[in-house]
Amino acid sequence: MKATEVPAIAGAYLFEPTPYADERGFFCRTFDADVVRSVGLDPDAFVQDSVSRSVGGVLRGLHLRSGAGEAKLVRCSSGRVFDVVVDLRPGSPTYRNRAFFELSGETQATLYVPAGCAHGFQALTETADVSYRIDRPHDPAEDVTIAFDDPELAIPWPLPVTSVSRRDREAPKLAEVLRRQGR
Repeated sequence: MKATEVPAIAGAYLFEPTPYADERGFFCRTFDADVVRSVGLDPDAFVQDSVSRSVGGVLRGLHLRSGAGEAKLVRCSSGRVFDVVVDLRPGSPTYRNRAFFELSGETQATLYVPAGCAHGFQALTETADVSYRIDRPHDPAEDVTIAFDDPELAIPWPLPVTSVSRRDREAPKLAEVLRRQGR
């Protein structure tokens, strides 16, 4: 497994495993504490694992947490997704930068999203399973959602949006979120 720094988002990393494939399918390590530790992250900091299943065209995001934020490891375990990270950390050298990735069940790559960054994705296949490893227990009172279609962010979602949650559909634009947070 190798770790590669994401230039557009300070502190973000892409962890790429080495799948071993044969006639039966494949096997690969999707988490390695030593590799995580090698880039300065604490592998023991992650306290919760979650998974979502989405059908093609479904869009989830853009989400982040207020307060101390929430760092997470994100991996598409089956199918393919277009994954987005937006740096919203005011002191970050990559503040307001965006980064786009295609995560897939074929590569099993894992993306580390630092606390203070917004995250979202769109399912590109008939179904897509996304696994999350999160560094704090979830507190719904800290949930923050930003409009996925905010023209200021101009995210190039690759497919027409077939479904989105009410929360995501009614989310405020980035400028309003930043105003509410005093930024």
